Amino acid sequence: MRIELDRPRCEGHGLCEEAAPKLMHLDDDGELVIDTPEVDGADLDTAKAAVRVCPVAALRLAGQ
Repeated sequence: MRIELDRPRCEGHGLCEEAAPKLMHLDDDGELVIDTPEVDGADLDTAKAAVRVCPVAALRLAGQ
């Protein structure tokens, strides 16, 4: 699965980063950076948690 970001929708709340710090982070400007776009196994569960906590639905998981 691939983590996809709707950049215009992202408001930089950082909840996704808290849920999945190994997969993504906010840069110095508050922009989300996806460090590991392709996920599976345990990382997939973590990515699902990050998608779920986004208050503006800026993240989604897409099949390959």
